[in-house]
Amino acid sequence: MRRINLKKALPLAGLLALLTGLILCPLISVFAKAVITDGRLDLYQAWRTAVSPENAETVCNSLLLGVCVVLCSTVIAAPTAFLLARTQLARRRWLDILFMVPFMTPPYIASMGWILFMQKKGLFQQLFPMTGAWSEGFFRFGGLVLVMSLHVFPFLMTMLKNAMLNIPASLEESGAVFGVGLWLRLRKIFAPLLTGNYAIGALLVFVKTLSEYGTPYTLGRRIGFYVFTTDIHRYSTTAPIDFGRSASLSSVLVCICMAMWLLQNYITNKNSYRLVSGKGSRPARTELSAAGLAGAWAWVALVALTAIGVPYFSIISTSLIKLRGYGLAAGNFTLDHYKELFTTPKALAAVWKSLLLAVSSATICSVLGTAVAAAVRRSKGFFKKALEGVSLLPEMLPGIVLVIGVMLFWNAIYKVISLYNTIGIMVLAYVVLYLPYTVQYVTSAFTQINGSLLQAGRVFGGSPGYVFRRITLPMISRGIFAGWMMIFIIAFRELVTASLIAPPNTLVVSTYINREFEQGSVSLGMAMAVLCVLITTGALLAFNCLVGKKKEA
Repeated sequence: MRRINLKKALPLAGLLALLTGLILCPLISVFAKAVITDGRLDLYQAWRTAVSPENAETVCNSLLLGVCVVLCSTVIAAPTAFLLARTQLARRRWLDILFMVPFMTPPYIASMGWILFMQKKGLFQQLFPMTGAWSEGFFRFGGLVLVMSLHVFPFLMTMLKNAMLNIPASLEESGAVFGVGLWLRLRKIFAPLLTGNYAIGALLVFVKTLSEYGTPYTLGRRIGFYVFTTDIHRYSTTAPIDFGRSASLSSVLVCICMAMWLLQNYITNKNSYRLVSGKGSRPARTELSAAGLAGAWAWVALVALTAIGVPYFSIISTSLIKLRGYGLAAGNFTLDHYKELFTTPKALAAVWKSLLLAVSSATICSVLGTAVAAAVRRSKGFFKKALEGVSLLPEMLPGIVLVIGVMLFWNAIYKVISLYNTIGIMVLAYVVLYLPYTVQYVTSAFTQINGSLLQAGRVFGGSPGYVFRRITLPMISRGIFAGWMMIFIIAFRELVTASLIAPPNTLVVSTYINREFEQGSVSLGMAMAVLCVLITTGALLAFNCLVGKKKEA
């Protein structure tokens, strides 16, 4: 019996050790760098660094930005979710897809689009010259909040919409029977039932805002508003490099994010309502009048215009402009920037490196994540909790913190494993960041498999390997491929990892766009941005078509 347990435990221990080296060791390196000075433990110095006036301003800026983005996202998401869940617009399924476009758009690309649209002599002033310098007022704190809110509101909107669909009509109808008016029903019945879901969504938006790097880097720096991510990046890449200060800020950011996750769990436990039962129920519907329906469409059009229309119009039109000084004038459009992308060695190398990183990291994550999900399903006790907890940890932490940890840890062991400052360290960092996607997708696929199928395979003499290869793997393949595709899309456009740990003279799509934007070759950078969106969108559409064909078969 002991030999069998040892045989089962060794692979699990090896897998846990691998995850520890990939995820926990870099995270520990960040905390160690923050509290160890000149080879000795110095908590006082770490505290002084964390609460220094400059860092205190960064912390306050980040918290203020997080709160304001939550409020602004709520203003956009709540009415949109209500219209898509409770009115005639619920029948327009294409609106759900439309409002996921901002969330799928890389935030740094969307913010560049807004900059091009609102800057001095930008596209807005060219379209509406009578407004003068009005558009330049966009470059304030409010503009930063708006751009970040337009990126994250689809997430909050989806959570609120799903919660609204689960509220049965009978609850509100009961209130109406007892003479309660519409607004009182909304306040006393409808709103309390959304509290738990809203709190979860708001906290996730808050954490995502604190963790976001692309928009604060492109737009926040322009207005002199620095947050956690931009300062961590600055201390790690700009001379004089100060990894101690970077690690201190990273540690503070991790503590705040973990506190938010704990608060989310507490709120979930305290404000959850069981609205879905075995009894049939129908969602409530509010039939809008002709004027109300017109207002609803006007709101949807306004949100779509600001979240999708403005950034994509700016990006596409700028990529086609021949001479920026002439702007949108007739005859000033060309495809030469796209031709340059396919003829310039640096541009082609950036695309191929992005494809290499995306494919390799997605493939490694798929193999490792499937192994973790299978091990979690088969194991019990310590190994089950440890494997699941460590593998999902990167989802709860800001990406830039893990990347800093990867830098510190692999630089420290460079003499043992010379991976730092190579393309391999980028693949490894991508794997660390995106492993939770595969674990979650495959775990979800595992839950849909009836245990009797696997038992039947064993009864008829199949070995564990044979049962996994012939029964389990085909049934979870869709989950593996879905995770692979999601990682491919996100890794292809990743910015913060590439900007921090890419080897010298190594450009990927994101850093190529950023470099061209900052150096003045804006049209070329926007052409690459359009190509990036087309590649990721095409990959997603190809995946949906392939899944659809498999379902029909």
